[in-house]
Amino acid sequence: MTKLDETLTMLKDLTDAKGVPGNEREVRNVMKTYIEPFADEITTDNLGSLIAKKTGLENGPKIMVAGHLDEVGFMVTQIDGRGFLRFQTVGGWWSQVMLAQRVTIVTDSGEITGVIGSKPPHILPPEARKKPVDIKDMFIDIGASSREEAAEWGVKPGDMVVPYFEFTVMNNEKMLLAKAWDNRIGCAIAIDVLKNLKDADHPNIVYGVGTVQEEVGLRGARTSAAKIQPDIAFGVDVGIAGDTPGISDKEASSKMGDGPQIILYDASMVSHKGLRDAVTSTADELGIPYQYDSIAGGGTDSGSIHLTANGVPALSITIATRYIHSHAAMLHRDDYENAVKLITEVIKKLDRETVDKITYD
Repeated sequence: MTKLDETLTMLKDLTDAKGVPGNEREVRNVMKTYIEPFADEITTDNLGSLIAKKTGLENGPKIMVAGHLDEVGFMVTQIDGRGFLRFQTVGGWWSQVMLAQRVTIVTDSGEITGVIGSKPPHILPPEARKKPVDIKDMFIDIGASSREEAAEWGVKPGDMVVPYFEFTVMNNEKMLLAKAWDNRIGCAIAIDVLKNLKDADHPNIVYGVGTVQEEVGLRGARTSAAKIQPDIAFGVDVGIAGDTPGISDKEASSKMGDGPQIILYDASMVSHKGLRDAVTSTADELGIPYQYDSIAGGGTDSGSIHLTANGVPALSITIATRYIHSHAAMLHRDDYENAVKLITEVIKKLDRETVDKITYD
């Protein structure tokens, strides 16, 4: 077992925390613990997004760095007579990655282990065996013998169900395997950016934000941005890694370890060209690696933030990640550290004049 340094301990604490959309309290408390030493003030919006404010120059522009607290998971919707749980996906899931996976049901009385099950293939007709099982035909088995026993254990409709996976440092110690990289890595970036600015002069007011309910429609990004009214925003999230077998460069060209991804386009936003150019010129000047990406489907918090009030120049900066929206995803520590460095250095340059030039040029 690799001994965890300060950064890895933070990443483990963030990814171990349980928080599907609408149930982000545990994750918010972890993020608050880590970001509080670097913030002047911590508030939340009315949906529960965490907002940590760090003032450099009192009347400077407001810069928002947003990662989302929530992870994809499930919600209990029914308990059948034999004690099996029916569930609703919360966030996007692909049925192939779900069966036989361990989950944790979080009840008011404590946590209960379950496993996602379905009808076994041995009793299916040959044609049915070849097809992926529909999510609606799956259930969660908690080892209960009846609805009454499940209820005695504290399980009830509305309880959140969270993928179970242990944080793991791979043999190549730069490779980190965990649940919920989407998007605890964005929360970690926001924490470390504020940490880097703790004793630095910066000509603005920086907000490190953990938003809620991103996976179900970028909801907390909208409410937190309405509260902050930022002048510039960065959505920090995971992106697609295209470096596994069977993926062509045309489909996804990013590689883990080659630097943070600058998102040119996604389904929620055309990135702001002025801000994009300011970020890439800073990276070029300082020799920070980066790669471009565009994603035809999906979006990030930037999609909601850039539509706030009369518009916010926004850019998504993401970390190339394998196997997102499953129990276990993998990313590269260098990409995370380079993203923190890049965003920190850009923020140091964002004075009122520069922000006005980006916005109105």
